[in-house]
Amino acid sequence: MAKESSFDVVSSVDMQEVDNAVQQAKKEIVQRYDLKDSGSKLDLDKAKFAITVAAPSDFVAKQVIDVLGSKLIKRGVELSALNWGEVQAASGGTVRRVATIINGIDKDTASKISKEIRNLKLKCKVSIEGDKLRVSSASKDTLQEVIAFLRDSDFGQPLQFVNYR
Repeated sequence: MAKESSFDVVSSVDMQEVDNAVQQAKKEIVQRYDLKDSGSKLDLDKAKFAITVAAPSDFVAKQVIDVLGSKLIKRGVELSALNWGEVQAASGGTVRRVATIINGIDKDTASKISKEIRNLKLKCKVSIEGDKLRVSSASKDTLQEVIAFLRDSDFGQPLQFVNYR
């Protein structure tokens, strides 16, 4: 029997890069003329994988989110890794938005990805291992086809392909 090749599908975010992007965005908010004295705040909670934006209005909050987004992109963090919640009213007439950082593939998404790969009718096996998927096949070309398919598909979060052997 031929040796099986495999790779893992994961969804992970480098929290150090997220922290750096948040710090850069804070500096820009303090220096930018239109946001300087607006009272906007940007906080990162590494333990809960959450970013909180507090601003005096929804419009200013969107501007702060745009600044943060530009910093994240420059740092190589995909914006699809952030799941923004609804606008919440906060004290003093301000608004708050919380973004959760997607880290790992949840069971529903993993089963959806697994089903999509099986629907390709390729000779490969997909197994869900915690918060990642392992795809294995005897043919490396088949694995390349699966990677190309997953790159073209949108599952609501960024996917990385590691441990290709």
